[in-house]
Amino acid sequence: MNSYINQLDGVFPSVCSLDCPDQCGLLLHKKNGKIIKVEGDPDHPVTKGNICNKVRNMTARLYDPKRMQYPLKRIGNKGDGKFERISWEEAIDTITSKWKDLINQNGPESILPYSFYGNMGNLSAEGMDRRFFNRLGASRLERSICNSAGSSGYRYTMGGSIGVDPEDTIHSKLFIFWGVNAVSTNMHQVTIAQQARKNGAKIVVIDVHKNQTGRWADWFIPILPGTDSALALGIMHVLFAEKMEDADFLEKYTVGAEELRQHVLQYDPQTVSAITGVPVEDIYRLARMYGQISPAFIRIGNGIQHHDNGGMCVRTISCLPGITGQWRVKGGGAIKGNSVYLSHNARALQRPDLLKNKATRSINMNAIGKALLETEDPIRSLFVYNSNPAVVAPDANKVREGLMREDLFTVVHDLFLTETAAFADIVLPAAASFETMDFYASYWHNYMQIQQPVTEVYGESKSNTDVFKLLADGMGFDEQAFKDSEEDMIEQALDNPYNPYLEGISLQNLLENQFVKAKITPLFPGKLSTPSGKIELYSKQMLKDGYDPLPVYNPIADDGDLPFLFIPAPNHHFLNSTFSNNTRHVALEKEPRLHMNVKDARRLGIGDGDIVRIHNHRGECELKTAVGENVLPGVLVSQGLWADRPGAKQLVNALTPDRIADMGGGATFFSGRVHAGKA
Repeated sequence: MNSYINQLDGVFPSVCSLDCPDQCGLLLHKKNGKIIKVEGDPDHPVTKGNICNKVRNMTARLYDPKRMQYPLKRIGNKGDGKFERISWEEAIDTITSKWKDLINQNGPESILPYSFYGNMGNLSAEGMDRRFFNRLGASRLERSICNSAGSSGYRYTMGGSIGVDPEDTIHSKLFIFWGVNAVSTNMHQVTIAQQARKNGAKIVVIDVHKNQTGRWADWFIPILPGTDSALALGIMHVLFAEKMEDADFLEKYTVGAEELRQHVLQYDPQTVSAITGVPVEDIYRLARMYGQISPAFIRIGNGIQHHDNGGMCVRTISCLPGITGQWRVKGGGAIKGNSVYLSHNARALQRPDLLKNKATRSINMNAIGKALLETEDPIRSLFVYNSNPAVVAPDANKVREGLMREDLFTVVHDLFLTETAAFADIVLPAAASFETMDFYASYWHNYMQIQQPVTEVYGESKSNTDVFKLLADGMGFDEQAFKDSEEDMIEQALDNPYNPYLEGISLQNLLENQFVKAKITPLFPGKLSTPSGKIELYSKQMLKDGYDPLPVYNPIADDGDLPFLFIPAPNHHFLNSTFSNNTRHVALEKEPRLHMNVKDARRLGIGDGDIVRIHNHRGECELKTAVGENVLPGVLVSQGLWADRPGAKQLVNALTPDRIADMGGGATFFSGRVHAGKA
């Protein structure tokens, strides 16, 4: 391993750890042992030296004076944020002693880990932690807050998270960005599209909000929330009616084409327009563009899957490239995600064999508030890392009520004293990604990357790997799995005989080259991982699993008789709650705004810049309005998850439902309704 830590000055290769599809190659400038500048690596084949403001200002986060340096224990009331310094020895002994008592009295399932991908490093997110909690026998967490509904829907059609190589989309002549604010969340796909635009490509954006991506498009199509599958079905209706399908491709590589052709007769443009709010003539225009322009590429975003019908929405859209045969045209097809290409040996990394009771209970992370308030077989201890559920989880007031339980022993491992950490009994300081060793796999481009530690850890902070090794030792676990080094774990994970795309990607190769591309091949001609081996426009597996076998439009669930659909979308300078407590990034984003249509504002006597109270039975917020035409009437959109501030009422997830989506246990953040009026 290269010893970057011991070199006080220089420029060192790195990788962005944020939960973002772009996963940029980075260069870290170091002086006197401290990182003074973060810039993009111009040699990275996809990201090519361009990075976002979040990462460009990362040093402000790394050396933020609020960053934690040593373990803490609570000395005040839960939620007050009053702590005192303790040693690591005391922290580990306190945690393991408490857990041993809980296991003796209530069993290991009384303990629950709560984590997601606040750090996308595979070791950090699903390495020693999974080994530890498997061995402990703790309750299992269904990590389904982000992309699980859409991934399930896409899998029914395509067999897995597999799509076109984004580098090939430079050849595309039509880009459809569907439910994705790519300027803020997938900037390098935007860069590629912008280059293709210079060669005549057209860019269409379909979304509930005319955000930065919508304003950049050649054509922005506003749509009512949760109706995307209806629009996709309307496009199919026109494609078949006007004979724009690829009959040869349908015969060779799909199943269910004739059933789908008959099925979509009911989704005529007039019917679809009434559902979606998209004018009839725009449905015809969009369908003809998609049927006649080639190569045509659809970037399927996360936004559409955060509805009650999110899995079916993505399943439906994913059928479109199969109808037009775009999969066999270079630059054509779709991307929902590309994680299949870089999938590692998860069993070797996570060691599920260490879990003795295979019937251990499982808890959906979207229902964490409900779970924490359960009185029968309650969760008695919570260990939070790589996440901040007090801000990011739905029905946030319920979550905080659960975190306030005096009988809940909570441990938080984080870089900062987050909103969740304020409720903790023990807080552990976390190492940053640039201070640790890990390997990274993008879920958009096809390059595996390595992170070697560039600086010493900040204060007494420790990586997830080191913390769970200490906990394993404290619990008396003596298996070799808890003695493996980071290098051992990476080698084990990359040894995946079930993934031929990983051929040639090894620890040594990564250390020598920093990034290595998967050996991908075109999907067609070829065989998919669906039961038929083909694109399943009609899915027998869906029928077996209790779903409609053909793509359908199902309205979102009834969330009460309230006038507005509320969409708490992402913003440009935060990533979920990350950066929302850092002064530099807050200054860039300025303040939370609530986007409202001018017709609704006039009706309610609200002016641009007024403070508006939005509320439902779950909670309330007060936000400054941005009045205009960026959303349709009846729709409200906020941007960003903002850190708690004294006197501010801006916890948008206090309003969001904790219902579970139609597939994959996904979240329904965007299917809530609210009242609105002047504060």
